[in-house]
Amino acid sequence: MPFRLGLTGSIGMGKSTTAGIFREFGVPVHDADAAVHALYGAEGVAPVEAAFPGVTVAGRIDRALLGARVLDDDAAMKRLESIVHPLVRAREAAFLAQAAAMGEPVAVLDIPLLFESGARGRVDAVVAVTAPESVQRARVLARPGMTEEKFAAILSRQLPDSEKRRRADYVIDTGHGLDHARAEVAALLAGLRERLARADGAGKNAQGDDDA
Repeated sequence: MPFRLGLTGSIGMGKSTTAGIFREFGVPVHDADAAVHALYGAEGVAPVEAAFPGVTVAGRIDRALLGARVLDDDAAMKRLESIVHPLVRAREAAFLAQAAAMGEPVAVLDIPLLFESGARGRVDAVVAVTAPESVQRARVLARPGMTEEKFAAILSRQLPDSEKRRRADYVIDTGHGLDHARAEVAALLAGLRERLARADGAGKNAQGDDDA
């Protein structure tokens, strides 16, 4: 099993960009949001449609229709999560099995609401992606259709950035440009691989002592 590095960060912090940097360095990345999007056109269609009739269009779940059904309805959202989360976990398990079969030492699980959803126990360490609040705000409000009200509503559902940084094992700051973020990821991976190599060496030495 590869070392599972959980990647998280609030909206506008540069998490997707950071996931791309990990991919550039050859680290496999599992994107939880992309998995949800994919299963809405595959194994998730039948159970979601059964729970929320009328949300399927042309053979796949229409996210706008589904969103309208669960928005501001905690019971409906919990019902949806009870369907979707196990399917995402199954895709995640398949991803990790493939990474293990390929001998990958490290794999990234990109989980936007990692702390909020209780996913900390599924990873070996957490990387929180951050940026100054002014940078975050400018990035988010530049998105099509985004408003101050929507931004505030999204932030209200997310753990504060300061708390994410406090709980994380590693922090990547994307507020100083792409090259700086890339250098931080490179340093993180170099240190992690050295740590894993030492642990592997210690394990082999212990095995040798046992054999003796």
